[in-house]
Amino acid sequence: MSAPLFDRFRIARKPLARRANRVTADRDLVHSTQAPRSLSAGNAAVVNEIVGWIRAARAARRPVILATGAHTFKNGLAPVLIALMEKGWLTHLASNGAGIIHDWELAWLGATSEHVRRNVEQGEFGTWEETGFFINLALAAGAFEGRGYGESVGRLIETEGLDLPSEADLEQVVRATLASDPARAAAAADLLGLARRFGLTPGRLAIPHQWKATSAQAAAFRLGIPFTGHPMFGHDIIYTHPMNCGAAIGRTAERDFLAFVSSVSALEGGVYLSVGSAVMSPMIFEKALSMARNVARQEGRRIAGHRLAVVDLAKSAWDWTRGEPPEEHPDYYLRFNKTFSRMGGTLRYLSLDNRDFLLALWRELAAPTPPSAPLQAH
Repeated sequence: MSAPLFDRFRIARKPLARRANRVTADRDLVHSTQAPRSLSAGNAAVVNEIVGWIRAARAARRPVILATGAHTFKNGLAPVLIALMEKGWLTHLASNGAGIIHDWELAWLGATSEHVRRNVEQGEFGTWEETGFFINLALAAGAFEGRGYGESVGRLIETEGLDLPSEADLEQVVRATLASDPARAAAAADLLGLARRFGLTPGRLAIPHQWKATSAQAAAFRLGIPFTGHPMFGHDIIYTHPMNCGAAIGRTAERDFLAFVSSVSALEGGVYLSVGSAVMSPMIFEKALSMARNVARQEGRRIAGHRLAVVDLAKSAWDWTRGEPPEEHPDYYLRFNKTFSRMGGTLRYLSLDNRDFLLALWRELAAPTPPSAPLQAH
Protein backbone atom coordinates (compact mmCIF):
# COMPACT_ATOMS: atom_id res chain seq x y z
CA MET A 1 0.00 0.00 0.00
CA SER A 2 1.39 3.40 -1.00
CA ALA A 3 1.90 6.01 1.70
CA PRO A 4 -0.23 9.17 1.41
CA LEU A 5 1.50 12.17 -0.15
CA PHE A 6 1.67 15.68 1.28
CA ASP A 7 -0.06 18.30 -0.86
CA ARG A 8 2.29 21.28 -1.23
CA PHE A 9 -0.52 23.44 -2.60
CA ARG A 10 -1.86 23.57 0.96
CA ILE A 11 1.18 25.53 2.16
CA ALA A 12 0.58 29.23 2.75
CA ARG A 13 3.45 30.91 0.91
CA LYS A 14 4.65 34.45 1.48
CA PRO A 15 6.53 36.98 -0.70
CA LEU A 16 10.27 36.70 -0.30
CA ALA A 17 10.52 40.47 0.25
CA ARG A 18 8.64 40.06 3.56
CA ARG A 19 11.25 37.71 5.00
CA ALA A 20 13.73 38.88 7.64
CA ASN A 21 17.26 38.07 6.44
CA ARG A 22 20.60 37.77 8.16
CA VAL A 23 22.74 38.65 5.11
CA THR A 24 22.35 41.64 2.78
CA ALA A 25 24.25 42.59 -0.36
CA ASP A 26 24.83 46.20 0.68
CA ARG A 27 26.31 45.23 4.06
CA ASP A 28 27.81 41.74 3.87
CA LEU A 29 29.38 41.24 0.44
CA VAL A 30 33.13 40.62 0.54
CA HIS A 31 34.95 42.35 -2.31
CA SER A 32 38.26 41.27 -3.80
CA THR A 33 39.85 44.53 -2.66
CA GLN A 34 39.40 43.56 0.99
CA ALA A 35 42.26 42.00 2.91
CA PRO A 36 42.16 38.66 4.69
CA ARG A 37 42.75 38.52 8.39
CA SER A 38 46.22 37.56 9.52
CA LEU A 39 47.18 33.97 8.78
CA SER A 40 49.33 31.71 10.89
CA ALA A 41 52.78 30.94 9.52
CA GLY A 42 51.65 27.40 8.66
CA ASN A 43 48.52 28.51 6.82
CA ALA A 44 50.40 31.26 4.99
CA ALA A 45 52.92 28.70 3.75
CA VAL A 46 50.20 26.35 2.51
CA VAL A 47 48.32 29.17 0.74
CA ASN A 48 51.56 30.12 -1.01
CA GLU A 49 52.02 26.51 -2.08
CA ILE A 50 48.46 26.35 -3.47
CA VAL A 51 49.01 29.62 -5.35
CA GLY A 52 52.04 28.00 -7.00
CA TRP A 53 49.95 24.96 -7.92
CA ILE A 54 47.30 27.13 -9.55
CA ARG A 55 49.80 29.25 -11.48
CA ALA A 56 51.50 26.13 -12.81
CA ALA A 57 48.21 24.46 -13.71
CA ARG A 58 46.88 27.42 -15.64
CA ALA A 59 50.22 27.99 -17.38
CA ALA A 60 49.96 24.39 -18.58
CA ARG A 61 46.27 24.90 -19.48
CA ARG A 62 45.17 22.41 -16.85
CA PRO A 63 41.92 22.80 -14.91
CA VAL A 64 41.42 24.43 -11.55
CA ILE A 65 38.13 23.24 -10.06
CA LEU A 66 36.59 24.82 -6.96
CA ALA A 67 33.80 23.02 -5.11
CA THR A 68 32.17 24.82 -2.22
CA GLY A 69 29.23 24.65 0.12
CA ALA A 70 26.53 27.21 0.79
CA HIS A 71 28.40 29.24 3.40
CA THR A 72 30.76 30.68 0.80
CA PHE A 73 27.75 32.47 -0.70
CA LYS A 74 26.12 33.22 2.66
CA ASN A 75 29.41 34.77 3.73
CA GLY A 76 29.22 37.14 0.76
CA LEU A 77 32.19 35.76 -1.16
CA ALA A 78 30.67 35.61 -4.64
CA PRO A 79 32.55 38.79 -5.74
CA VAL A 80 35.86 37.05 -4.95
CA LEU A 81 34.82 33.97 -6.94
CA ILE A 82 33.82 36.26 -9.82
CA ALA A 83 37.24 37.94 -9.76
CA LEU A 84 38.97 34.54 -9.83
CA MET A 85 36.85 33.47 -12.80
CA GLU A 86 37.28 36.72 -14.71
CA LYS A 87 41.07 36.45 -14.47
CA GLY A 88 41.05 32.85 -15.64
CA TRP A 89 42.19 31.24 -12.38
CA LEU A 90 39.11 29.02 -12.03
CA THR A 91 37.86 26.76 -14.81
CA HIS A 92 34.94 25.09 -13.02
CA LEU A 93 32.75 25.92 -10.01
CA ALA A 94 30.56 23.42 -8.19
CA SER A 95 28.16 23.88 -5.29
CA ASN A 96 25.21 22.23 -3.59
CA GLY A 97 21.57 23.22 -3.91
CA ALA A 98 21.72 25.64 -0.99
CA GLY A 99 24.68 27.48 -2.47
CA ILE A 100 22.74 28.02 -5.68
CA ILE A 101 19.74 29.32 -3.72
CA HIS A 102 21.75 31.81 -1.65
CA ASP A 103 23.48 33.11 -4.78
CA TRP A 104 20.11 33.53 -6.50
CA GLU A 105 18.42 35.24 -3.55
CA LEU A 106 21.23 37.77 -3.27
CA ALA A 107 20.97 38.49 -7.01
CA TRP A 108 17.16 38.89 -6.96
CA LEU A 109 16.45 40.34 -3.51
CA GLY A 110 19.84 41.60 -2.37
CA ALA A 111 19.46 39.53 0.80
CA THR A 112 19.48 35.90 1.96
CA SER A 113 19.76 33.58 4.99
CA GLU A 114 16.55 33.39 6.98
CA HIS A 115 16.16 32.69 10.71
CA VAL A 116 15.73 28.93 10.66
CA ARG A 117 14.76 28.16 14.26
CA ARG A 118 12.11 30.86 14.42
CA ASN A 119 10.69 30.17 10.98
CA VAL A 120 10.46 26.42 11.48
CA GLU A 121 8.59 27.04 14.73
CA GLN A 122 6.12 29.22 12.83
CA GLY A 123 5.90 26.85 9.85
CA GLU A 124 7.40 29.47 7.54
CA PHE A 125 10.90 28.17 6.89
CA GLY A 126 11.51 27.92 3.16
CA THR A 127 7.93 28.79 2.19
CA TRP A 128 8.85 31.83 0.12
CA GLU A 129 7.04 32.29 -3.16
CA GLU A 130 9.67 33.70 -5.50
CA THR A 131 12.54 31.43 -4.47
CA GLY A 132 10.48 28.32 -5.05
CA PHE A 133 8.62 29.57 -8.11
CA PHE A 134 11.45 31.09 -10.13
CA ILE A 135 14.22 28.58 -9.38
CA ASN A 136 11.99 25.56 -9.98
CA LEU A 137 10.62 27.05 -13.19
CA ALA A 138 14.15 27.86 -14.37
CA LEU A 139 15.15 24.23 -13.75
CA ALA A 140 12.11 22.86 -15.61
CA ALA A 141 12.77 25.20 -18.54
CA GLY A 142 16.46 24.37 -18.42
CA ALA A 143 15.74 20.64 -18.45
CA PHE A 144 13.62 21.13 -21.58
CA GLU A 145 16.43 23.15 -23.18
CA GLY A 146 19.07 20.55 -22.28
CA ARG A 147 20.81 22.71 -19.69
CA GLY A 148 22.38 21.79 -16.37
CA TYR A 149 21.26 22.80 -12.89
CA GLY A 150 23.70 25.66 -12.32
CA GLU A 151 23.53 26.83 -15.93
CA SER A 152 19.74 27.04 -15.78
CA VAL A 153 19.79 29.31 -12.74
CA GLY A 154 22.80 31.28 -13.99
CA ARG A 155 21.02 31.96 -17.28
CA LEU A 156 17.90 33.09 -15.39
CA ILE A 157 19.97 35.62 -13.45
CA GLU A 158 22.19 36.84 -16.28
CA THR A 159 19.39 37.25 -18.83
CA GLU A 160 16.88 38.40 -16.18
CA GLY A 161 14.09 36.18 -17.35
CA LEU A 162 12.87 33.01 -18.99
CA ASP A 163 11.51 32.19 -22.45
CA LEU A 164 8.51 29.91 -22.05
CA PRO A 165 7.12 27.88 -24.97
CA SER A 166 3.38 27.63 -25.50
CA GLU A 167 1.39 24.57 -24.45
CA ALA A 168 0.77 23.81 -28.13
CA ASP A 169 4.49 23.91 -28.90
CA LEU A 170 5.25 21.62 -25.97
CA GLU A 171 2.54 19.19 -27.02
CA GLN A 172 4.04 19.11 -30.51
CA VAL A 173 7.51 18.36 -29.10
CA VAL A 174 6.11 15.50 -27.02
CA ARG A 175 4.43 13.93 -30.05
CA ALA A 176 7.37 14.50 -32.39
CA THR A 177 10.09 13.14 -30.10
CA LEU A 178 8.37 10.43 -28.06
CA ALA A 179 9.64 7.63 -30.30
CA SER A 180 13.04 9.02 -31.25
CA ASP A 181 14.04 10.95 -28.10
CA PRO A 182 11.84 9.96 -25.15
CA ALA A 183 13.98 11.94 -22.66
CA ARG A 184 13.28 15.17 -24.53
CA ALA A 185 9.61 14.25 -24.81
CA ALA A 186 9.49 13.67 -21.05
CA ALA A 187 11.18 17.01 -20.32
CA ALA A 188 8.65 18.74 -22.58
CA ALA A 189 5.80 16.92 -20.81
CA ASP A 190 7.15 18.02 -17.41
CA LEU A 191 7.20 21.67 -18.48
CA LEU A 192 3.78 21.28 -20.11
CA GLY A 193 2.38 19.96 -16.83
CA LEU A 194 3.70 22.98 -14.93
CA ALA A 195 2.39 25.38 -17.59
CA ARG A 196 -1.10 23.94 -17.20
CA ARG A 197 -0.97 23.68 -13.42
CA PHE A 198 0.13 27.30 -12.96
CA GLY A 199 -1.46 28.88 -16.04
CA LEU A 200 1.89 30.10 -17.37
CA THR A 201 1.76 32.65 -20.16
CA PRO A 202 4.01 31.71 -23.10
CA GLY A 203 6.72 34.05 -24.28
CA ARG A 204 9.22 36.16 -22.41
CA LEU A 205 8.83 36.19 -18.62
CA ALA A 206 10.87 39.17 -17.42
CA ILE A 207 12.39 38.63 -13.98
CA PRO A 208 14.62 41.60 -13.09
CA HIS A 209 17.63 40.83 -10.90
CA GLN A 210 18.73 44.16 -9.45
CA TRP A 211 21.86 42.69 -7.85
CA LYS A 212 22.87 40.27 -10.62
CA ALA A 213 26.42 41.66 -10.58
CA THR A 214 26.82 39.89 -7.23
CA SER A 215 26.00 36.45 -8.68
CA ALA A 216 28.74 33.88 -9.27
CA GLN A 217 26.29 31.78 -11.31
CA ALA A 218 25.51 34.69 -13.61
CA ALA A 219 29.20 35.45 -14.05
CA ALA A 220 29.96 31.82 -14.87
CA PHE A 221 27.19 31.77 -17.47
CA ARG A 222 28.45 35.03 -18.98
CA LEU A 223 32.05 33.79 -19.08
CA GLY A 224 31.20 30.32 -20.37
CA ILE A 225 32.63 28.61 -17.27
CA PRO A 226 30.83 25.53 -15.95
CA PHE A 227 28.99 26.14 -12.66
CA THR A 228 27.52 22.80 -11.71
CA GLY A 229 24.83 22.19 -9.11
CA HIS A 230 24.83 19.02 -7.01
CA PRO A 231 21.61 18.95 -4.97
CA MET A 232 20.20 16.25 -2.73
CA PHE A 233 16.44 15.80 -2.92
CA GLY A 234 14.57 17.33 -0.02
CA HIS A 235 17.59 19.24 1.30
CA ASP A 236 16.66 22.66 -0.07
CA ILE A 237 13.79 25.10 0.41
CA ILE A 238 12.73 24.92 -3.24
CA TYR A 239 11.24 21.47 -2.49
CA THR A 240 8.50 23.08 -0.39
CA HIS A 241 6.97 24.77 -3.46
CA PRO A 242 4.42 23.00 -5.71
CA MET A 243 6.34 24.26 -8.76
CA ASN A 244 9.04 21.77 -7.79
CA CYS A 245 9.44 19.01 -10.36
CA GLY A 246 11.59 16.09 -9.29
CA ALA A 247 12.18 14.95 -12.86
CA ALA A 248 13.56 18.39 -13.82
CA ILE A 249 15.82 18.34 -10.76
CA GLY A 250 17.10 14.93 -11.82
CA ARG A 251 17.66 15.86 -15.47
CA THR A 252 19.59 19.05 -14.73
CA ALA A 253 21.56 17.58 -11.82
CA GLU A 254 22.49 14.49 -13.82
CA ARG A 255 23.80 16.68 -16.63
CA ASP A 256 25.82 18.71 -14.13
CA PHE A 257 27.33 15.64 -12.50
CA LEU A 258 28.48 14.36 -15.89
CA ALA A 259 29.92 17.80 -16.69
CA PHE A 260 31.76 17.65 -13.37
CA VAL A 261 33.15 14.20 -14.23
CA SER A 262 34.30 15.59 -17.58
CA SER A 263 36.29 18.32 -15.83
CA VAL A 264 37.78 15.82 -13.37
CA SER A 265 38.78 13.64 -16.32
CA ALA A 266 41.28 16.34 -17.31
CA LEU A 267 42.68 16.81 -13.78
CA GLU A 268 46.15 15.35 -14.47
CA GLY A 269 48.41 18.29 -13.58
CA GLY A 270 45.42 20.30 -12.36
CA VAL A 271 44.13 21.52 -9.00
CA TYR A 272 40.98 20.68 -7.05
CA LEU A 273 39.95 23.08 -4.28
CA SER A 274 37.35 21.83 -1.79
CA VAL A 275 36.28 24.81 0.32
CA GLY A 276 33.81 24.39 3.16
CA SER A 277 32.07 21.28 1.84
CA ALA A 278 32.19 18.34 4.23
CA VAL A 279 29.76 16.12 2.30
CA MET A 280 28.96 17.19 -1.26
CA SER A 281 32.48 17.82 -2.55
CA PRO A 282 34.21 14.64 -1.34
CA MET A 283 31.27 12.46 -2.31
CA ILE A 284 30.99 13.67 -5.91
CA PHE A 285 34.76 13.85 -6.34
CA GLU A 286 35.49 10.24 -5.40
CA LYS A 287 32.87 8.92 -7.83
CA ALA A 288 33.97 11.31 -10.58
CA LEU A 289 37.65 10.42 -10.21
CA SER A 290 36.91 6.70 -10.28
CA MET A 291 34.78 7.10 -13.42
CA ALA A 292 37.46 9.23 -15.08
CA ARG A 293 40.21 6.75 -14.19
CA ASN A 294 38.13 3.85 -15.50
CA VAL A 295 38.08 5.38 -18.97
CA ALA A 296 41.64 6.73 -18.78
CA ARG A 297 42.96 3.28 -17.93
CA GLN A 298 41.27 1.82 -20.99
CA GLU A 299 42.98 4.50 -23.07
CA GLY A 300 46.40 3.92 -21.53
CA ARG A 301 46.35 7.18 -19.58
CA ARG A 302 46.76 7.99 -15.89
CA ILE A 303 45.20 10.62 -13.65
CA ALA A 304 47.70 10.88 -10.84
CA GLY A 305 49.54 14.20 -10.98
CA HIS A 306 46.72 16.22 -9.46
CA ARG A 307 46.78 18.41 -6.37
CA LEU A 308 44.04 18.66 -3.77
CA ALA A 309 43.49 21.51 -1.31
CA VAL A 310 40.83 21.00 1.35
CA VAL A 311 39.74 23.99 3.45
CA ASP A 312 37.42 23.76 6.44
CA LEU A 313 37.02 25.20 9.93
CA ALA A 314 37.41 21.80 11.60
CA LYS A 315 40.67 21.48 13.51
CA SER A 316 42.90 18.55 12.64
CA ALA A 317 45.88 17.30 14.60
CA TRP A 318 46.85 14.83 11.91
CA ASP A 319 49.40 15.51 9.18
CA TRP A 320 47.39 14.55 6.10
CA THR A 321 50.48 14.48 3.92
CA ARG A 322 51.15 11.13 5.66
CA GLY A 323 47.92 9.57 4.42
CA GLU A 324 44.97 8.75 6.64
CA PRO A 325 45.35 8.15 10.39
CA PRO A 326 44.64 4.82 12.10
CA GLU A 327 41.04 4.09 13.11
CA GLU A 328 41.73 4.82 16.78
CA HIS A 329 42.75 8.41 15.94
CA PRO A 330 39.85 10.94 16.15
CA ASP A 331 40.86 12.55 12.85
CA TYR A 332 40.09 9.28 11.06
CA TYR A 333 36.45 10.39 11.36
CA LEU A 334 37.00 13.68 9.55
CA ARG A 335 35.29 12.10 6.59
CA PHE A 336 36.15 14.74 4.01
CA ASN A 337 39.87 14.57 4.77
CA LYS A 338 39.82 10.77 4.83
CA THR A 339 38.09 10.68 1.45
CA PHE A 340 40.51 13.05 -0.21
CA SER A 341 43.53 11.31 1.34
CA ARG A 342 42.47 8.22 -0.63
CA MET A 343 42.31 10.02 -3.98
CA GLY A 344 46.03 10.01 -4.82
CA GLY A 345 47.89 13.11 -5.90
CA THR A 346 49.13 15.68 -3.39
CA LEU A 347 46.85 16.71 -0.51
CA ARG A 348 47.00 19.78 1.71
CA TYR A 349 44.53 20.61 4.47
CA LEU A 350 43.93 24.06 5.88
CA SER A 351 41.83 24.73 8.97
CA LEU A 352 40.82 28.20 7.88
CA ASP A 353 37.77 30.39 7.39
CA ASN A 354 36.66 30.37 3.74
CA ARG A 355 36.67 34.18 3.67
CA ASP A 356 40.32 34.40 4.68
CA PHE A 357 41.35 31.56 2.37
CA LEU A 358 39.69 32.96 -0.74
CA LEU A 359 40.84 36.53 -0.07
CA ALA A 360 44.41 35.38 0.55
CA LEU A 361 44.29 33.22 -2.56
CA TRP A 362 43.01 36.09 -4.68
CA ARG A 363 45.52 38.59 -3.27
CA GLU A 364 48.46 36.36 -4.16
CA LEU A 365 47.14 35.34 -7.57
CA ALA A 366 46.45 38.99 -8.44
CA ALA A 367 50.05 39.89 -7.60
CA PRO A 368 52.62 40.17 -10.42
CA THR A 369 54.07 36.91 -11.71
CA PRO A 370 56.29 35.79 -10.09
CA PRO A 371 55.00 37.28 -6.81
CA SER A 372 57.29 39.93 -5.40
CA ALA A 373 57.22 38.16 -2.03
CA PRO A 374 55.47 35.16 -0.56
CA LEU A 375 52.43 35.62 1.64
CA GLN A 376 53.61 36.69 5.07
CA ALA A 377 52.19 35.55 8.38
CA HIS A 378 51.39 38.21 10.97
